[in-house]
Amino acid sequence: MGKDDVNKSLDEIVVQINRCTNVTKGGKTLSFSALIVVGDRNGNVGYGFGKSRNVPGAVAKATKDARRQIQKVVLKNNTIPHEVNGKFLSSKVFMKPATKGTGIKAGASVRALLELVGIKDVLTKCYGNRNPINVVKATMEGLLALQNKEEIAKLRGVSL
Repeated sequence: MGKDDVNKSLDEIVVQINRCTNVTKGGKTLSFSALIVVGDRNGNVGYGFGKSRNVPGAVAKATKDARRQIQKVVLKNNTIPHEVNGKFLSSKVFMKPATKGTGIKAGASVRALLELVGIKDVLTKCYGNRNPINVVKATMEGLLALQNKEEIAKLRGVSL
């Protein structure tokens, strides 16, 4: 399954749409920004940010950016292999594996990313700044830091 195959079967979630007003001598100019998360619910996920004068333009730019930034995440059944902390600026996200049937215990920004990566059972806690953009970036940092047993054994030079 190549990168083109992954791009065709992606789901997307709009995490945030923000309105910005620029006041000039001629009046007020509105613009919009959008934060989008895309994923195939099978270990591939990405996020994107786009700005435009109208909402559909911002969403289209963010989706294009998110599809360009898709990365593979290590999973273990329907959860994560181990506890992990993600940090971006002053936003920190703690993620812990959970038993089957627990569900995703997370806020909206973290939940969007975890659902689209394919995780079904996980416990999370967000510390510090709760800006959705920074929280999504911190969650992505944490997910990319995950390793499975084989990778750790290879790094340490031992066999399982």
